[in-house]
Amino acid sequence: KMVDPTLAEMGKNLNEAMKMLEDNQRKVEEENEKKYARKDIPGPLQGSGQDMVSILQLVQNLMHGEEEEETSQAYRLQNVGEQGHMALLGHSLAAYISVLDRERLRKLTTRILSDTTLWLCRLFRYENGSAYYHEDDREGLLKICRLVIHTRYEDYTVEGFNMLYTKQPVIYISSAARTGLGQALCNQLGLPLSCMCRVPCNTMFGSQHQMDVALLDRLIKDDIESGRLPLLLVANAGTPGAGHTDKLGRLKELCEQYNMWLHVEGVNLATLALGYVSSSVLAATKCDSMTLTLGSWLGLPAVPAVTLYRHEDPSLSLAAGLTSSQPVEKLRALPLWLSLQYLGHDGIVERIKHASQLSQRLLENLKNLDFIKTSVEDELSSPVVVFRFFQEYSNRDQTSHAAQASTIQHPIISSERHIYDTFNQWLGEQLGQLVPASGVDVVELEDEGTCVRFSPLMTSAVLGTEIQDVDQLVDCLKMKIPVLTSTLQLREEFEQEVRRTVGLLYIEDLSWPGLGVVRYNYHSDGKNDDKQEKELEKINTELLKKLNELESDLTFSLGPEFGGQKNCVYIGMVTEDLDVSELVETIAATGREIEENSRLLENMTEVVRKGIQEAQLQLQKANEERLLEEGLLRQIPVVGSVLNWFSPFQASPKGRTFNLTAGSLESTESTYVSKAQGTGTTPPPTPTSSLAKQRLPGQKIFKRSLRNSDAFSETSSVSHCDDLEKMDLRPPTLCPGQEQGPLETEKTEKHKGVAQATKTDTEDIQRDQSPKDCTKVEEQESQR
Repeated sequence: KMVDPTLAEMGKNLNEAMKMLEDNQRKVEEENEKKYARKDIPGPLQGSGQDMVSILQLVQNLMHGEEEEETSQAYRLQNVGEQGHMALLGHSLAAYISVLDRERLRKLTTRILSDTTLWLCRLFRYENGSAYYHEDDREGLLKICRLVIHTRYEDYTVEGFNMLYTKQPVIYISSAARTGLGQALCNQLGLPLSCMCRVPCNTMFGSQHQMDVALLDRLIKDDIESGRLPLLLVANAGTPGAGHTDKLGRLKELCEQYNMWLHVEGVNLATLALGYVSSSVLAATKCDSMTLTLGSWLGLPAVPAVTLYRHEDPSLSLAAGLTSSQPVEKLRALPLWLSLQYLGHDGIVERIKHASQLSQRLLENLKNLDFIKTSVEDELSSPVVVFRFFQEYSNRDQTSHAAQASTIQHPIISSERHIYDTFNQWLGEQLGQLVPASGVDVVELEDEGTCVRFSPLMTSAVLGTEIQDVDQLVDCLKMKIPVLTSTLQLREEFEQEVRRTVGLLYIEDLSWPGLGVVRYNYHSDGKNDDKQEKELEKINTELLKKLNELESDLTFSLGPEFGGQKNCVYIGMVTEDLDVSELVETIAATGREIEENSRLLENMTEVVRKGIQEAQLQLQKANEERLLEEGLLRQIPVVGSVLNWFSPFQASPKGRTFNLTAGSLESTESTYVSKAQGTGTTPPPTPTSSLAKQRLPGQKIFKRSLRNSDAFSETSSVSHCDDLEKMDLRPPTLCPGQEQGPLETEKTEKHKGVAQATKTDTEDIQRDQSPKDCTKVEEQESQR
């Protein structure tokens, strides 16, 4: 058959445009030009117009213009495939079809709408249903609320809000529903917030993410007794956070009892297309309406969400906005109509099945991991997997905590909850960076706190997640668990070490995922607050720089960009072989060294200034003494020259030198006499850490060596000391007539003392070597 040339040209142009937009390789000239040209600033409209290639090039630059400023792990928005091209082609076709004559347009839109609705109702087991296609996923529920209002209030079309005033409607939603859903409905419907009733979840029995049916029953009865009208119930087949499903069967019975409308939404509705469906999700087929988000489930860009509903009165559906008499409005289903035909029934089911297999694969691996707790509704099959890191504090005395008052226990529990939330936040971010194709994210749950969520139904089709991505995610999780456990165990030891160390201040920051936060305290000498704050910032900044220069596996930073403490050193995650005492002592010693150097530089200016003044006074005094020694005649210009020629005056040059080390002013007479620069006072040695120790080859700083390695190191060092002891105790060979001086005797005695301090097993042998034996050896050598 012949193809419409316009349609063929449209498809060709779309393919060329997509190839151009997906091409990330740009020329060097364009990159250089883009660095200096601010194309994001709006400019005047060109009068001559531009061709299609230039416009698409501008779109490409706007899409990818900020990539060089982002990190190397910048992710793409969506993996657009052939099925994505079909969805995008649908939008172009909708604009082209809208120019047809009214009769042909009506027939075409009716066919597209009826086909898409029939396919979706059969695919998701929703019999005799109608469909409403909308861009915003909340718009379908909004239209359903208007439909129910028109149905329950017969004169609402004429009376309007007066009908609602006489008998206030009530809409019930779960406390686990999407954030802001109830407020958005009230704003769009023009209802007060009192019309929205949030139903709590279970607290004693069942899942803590499921709606409490018994409590809902009591709330409905109370509203009826107070003259209100129960209107609609919004249930979840997969809560936004944990992915749990409400008890839809019991909720449906309750809605039939009180003549209420039941609307269901959630990601678990996608499993209705599979061959095996859990009974809890299967009950959603009996509800009055449901919302499907096929775009994320199937990886289709720019396709509308669909709300399936059952209602017998077309006029009320038209009044509520669920149907439209305008044919152009019906073209919203065109992108979905094309995409469903391209994928086919088997392709749709395969994508949803693949996502379910990914979640099941992760769930099976998480069961074998320690310190990982899952929060899933069904251990055998759960489309959404939520897990978190959790470890009991083994080093705390549980009996002592039980003996404390409840007022003391609550802060401890809240602090531990805060620490775990911080660690799980870090874990989720790390897994997302290491395995971006997995699509894991961090979610806040009311009871569990911060958790990591894996929802392949929402991300796998978009990101192209495969089984190997899940396996890589588990491997990364196995590597991160020891780091989390070690850091959690060493946090308390680090806090105690810092509090015992003079000069360091422990900063408690529960929102920091790491070993802890420490600050070096600057000892001010009566300085004002501003100067002390600047000095504190300078010392801690230099301390951070020194610590980062060390060859260690630790990460030192200034903390988070927002909300962190100022003038502190933040220490990141650590491993189990960390030597906490050495780390704290190194921080303290480095801080003291920086503080001493800072004070030395501060005092240097004052010392030099006073030295210059003193030198000027001494030189002036020396000039006066020289005048007295030479006499008055030598100061007369002509007479003094003749007198100096006949009788030269011998005077030693006198100068002054300033010793920076000692901070004193000294004379230069010794320099002119010895013809050499004097060394002056020997500078004091640089202070070092008291915990400096020998390390094995390849062992980094702040690492505890193994027990066998320590034993080997001690033994080898003791053996080396024994060899030195034998060499030092050997009497020196003297020439005839030469005697051993006191310096050699003193040196021998000193080495004997070192040998006694090195090895305790040789104390008895060394004690027998008395000075008498040394005297006999000296006499024999003298006689020889």
